[in-house]
Parts: sequence; C-alpha cells; structure tokens
Amino acid sequence: MVNAREGLRQFAEGVWLDTATVRHLGLHLTATMTVLRLGDGSLLLHSPVAMTRERRAAVEALGPVAHLYAPNLYHHLRIGEWAAAYPSARLHAPAGLVKKRGDLRIDRVHTAAPEPAFAGVVDELRIDGFRLEESVLFYRPARTLVVADLVHNIGRPRHPWTRLYAQMMGFYDCVALSRMIRWTAFSDPSAARRSFDEVMACPFDRLIPGHGAPLLAEARSALVEAYTWLPAVRR
Repeated sequence: MVNAREGLRQFAEGVWLDTATVRHLGLHLTATMTVLRLGDGSLLLHSPVAMTRERRAAVEALGPVAHLYAPNLYHHLRIGEWAAAYPSARLHAPAGLVKKRGDLRIDRVHTAAPEPAFAGVVDELRIDGFRLEESVLFYRPARTLVVADLVHNIGRPRHPWTRLYAQMMGFYDCVALSRMIRWTAFSDPSAARRSFDEVMACPFDRLIPGHGAPLLAEARSALVEAYTWLPAVRR
C-alpha cells in the first residue's frame, strides 16, 4: 500500500497520482486525482483536484491534457478549473451532471458511445443501480483499476470526528465502503452486483480509490472483501 501524500508522483507505468485535502460533512479527508497516459501520448485527468500553479506545471510536463473525467455525481467540484485552462480537452461525465453543473461544457456522457481515444487502453465500466452514477476505469497497460466512491481506504485518520465517523460507518483502517453509502446509494442491488462482477472480471492488480491510499498489492481480494454485503445474482 502506498501512503497518500500531496504532489504529483508516478504510481505505475503511465499512471500518476496527486492528492489534496478536502472537507465534507466535517470530515477531514484526501481526494485523489489520477493522471493516465493514453495511446497517443495525451493525458486523461480522472477526478481532478484543485488546480495550483505547481500542479498544473507538473501535469503539463507529462504531456498534453486531452481528457477530463468526472467519475460520478460528486467528484466534479474542481473539474471546471481544468476545463477552463484546457478548453480543447474533452470533458466526460455522468448524465446526471448535465443538470447539476449547467456551468460545464460536457462533451460526452458515460453512457454515450465509447470514446475512440480510450480504445485498447482504458475500459469504462458503469456501476448500474448506483445513485452516484459512477463509472470506474480499468487502465490496461498498468493493470490498474481507478475508482471514486466505489470503495475507500482512508486508514487511521487522526482527526477525531473523521476517526469516529469512519469507525461507525465501517471504513476505519480497512478497504471498505461507508455504510451510509451502502444504505442510501444503491437503488438496485442486483444490477449493482452484475456491474461489480464485470469489474472483477478485469485483470487488475492495483487499485486507486478516490479517497485514501492506493493499493499496489492484494487489490482484488480487498475489493471482494469490501463487497461481501452485496448479494450475489441468481443465475
């Protein structure tokens, strides 16, 4: 497991990470931005965090920014800054974000036709029955799964309220999903299970969550364990 820390750094071949502190419902967390290199050398920014001069320079040193990816209805708060800085970049987002963020020029929704620039490099997998409208990405060259709120890995936070909430909601010091999201965000558990099974069919070895530390090893078993609560689909 790699500890989350701020500053763009390489995670795997063609994959870079940066983190920023965020506050939500009084919780002190980190949010992760993932940068993926596509087949033509251009970059995809997944769940962009706040733009700073240093962060922008570090990204531009890797290559041209061609795609901005909002993975669900919540990981979009800073994407507008990057869209303004890179007006030629294609912005991908869930359909529900079209109404939620009328200020954004959304070029493609996740459920539209596949993005040609992703072919053979990035697979998009929508999580059906999930009110957050999340799509996860499988980055083939590095066998890496990139998610937003499908699972968390925040470790042992020192902030008292964050620690208490994580303990109450079952995601303290483990790879897991908050019980609050489990209770409120799954409208169709059977559809979600089918989507989860499709995700598990991807040959990934590494996992990058939207909040907390990424996993370099045992990612598959950790994700399976995190979703034992989701009932299996009857065949």
